[in-house]
Amino acid sequence: MAIQNRIADFHADMTAWRHHIHENPEVAFEETQTSAFVAGKLSEFGIEVHRGLAGTGVVGVLQGEGRDTGKTIGLRADMDALPMQEENTFAHASKVAGKMHACGHDGHTTMLLGAARYLAETRNFSGTVNFIFQPAEEGAGGGKRMVEEGLFDQFPCDMVFGMHNWPELPPGKMGVRPGPVMAGADRFEITIQGRGGHAAQPHLGVDPVVVAAQLVVAAQTLVSRGLSPVECGVVSITRIHAGTAFNIIPNEVRLAGTVRALTPEIRQQLEDGLRNLVRTLPPVFGATGELVYHLGYPPTINHAEPTVIAAAVAAKIAGAENVLGDMGPSMGAEDFAYMLNARPGSYVWLGQGGSALGCSLHNPRYDFNDDVLPMGASYWATLVETVLPRVA
Repeated sequence: MAIQNRIADFHADMTAWRHHIHENPEVAFEETQTSAFVAGKLSEFGIEVHRGLAGTGVVGVLQGEGRDTGKTIGLRADMDALPMQEENTFAHASKVAGKMHACGHDGHTTMLLGAARYLAETRNFSGTVNFIFQPAEEGAGGGKRMVEEGLFDQFPCDMVFGMHNWPELPPGKMGVRPGPVMAGADRFEITIQGRGGHAAQPHLGVDPVVVAAQLVVAAQTLVSRGLSPVECGVVSITRIHAGTAFNIIPNEVRLAGTVRALTPEIRQQLEDGLRNLVRTLPPVFGATGELVYHLGYPPTINHAEPTVIAAAVAAKIAGAENVLGDMGPSMGAEDFAYMLNARPGSYVWLGQGGSALGCSLHNPRYDFNDDVLPMGASYWATLVETVLPRVA
């Protein structure tokens, strides 16, 4: 691996930063300590610091020492933790009950800080790099809010890049591909209204439980019979609430779930199909249906040219044989999608371990692999020097 020597020199510092952030997790839009820590480090490195976007967001701005070409780049890391109890017992385990860094955002923040330190020391580039430390990725849409509050108006970026650790990939490997890499994720609630009564006399009422069961099965055909076999989508009913006793047919059933798709077109098709199903199926049984549909994160779609650049830089760092260009997309969601909808860019995966070194994302025993911190920071630094080459 082509790790920057200077970054390797302060690997121990990065590990200490990461452990500090891991010990003090903060969830969406509550990242006050984390943003203060990030801002403090950027100031210490001599980087111009801006705070307040999306409440707890931080943006560091650094000019290269070469002739100003007017070119700009944005590098984004997420800072928030998850509302879950950590089960690890190592020294840097979470000190906050019910909160933990179970998705590696502590590592993401640290790797971008490492790149910022290196680039502030060397400034071997021309133009401007914006270090974007984003709050509230975990479902609360911090990326969307930063964009809406003028991120790219205040801090222009010709291109913007993101990175996420991936436990399924071994350390030393990276994944990058053009097109869809993460799904859009929506959620919904459905209410089936019937006519309750005695469980011994179902013929005198309209059983909404039976109607709900039919709807759950029918919803699966939106993908299995509604999409081409080579297209991807997910419709999952994840919650069903009904009834209070074994001998009472309830008046209503409430269901909830998620819709996921890799393209805006399939996303719309699945939403339309679910709406039609809820409107037409319950009346067949004498019931009524109501759907409340919540649009969530859009699909994360990499742009072609920035992805070619990201893949070339990944090959410099990891070696071409360790860069996977054929990784299938994930049906998980990521609010970096909002930044990619606003500016060209690319999102890459960084291998961090697999089961031999830890657990999957969002597991109470997960921990970021400190061994890959220099690799991630070197990727960021080399990306800047590649996109913004120094001009005398």
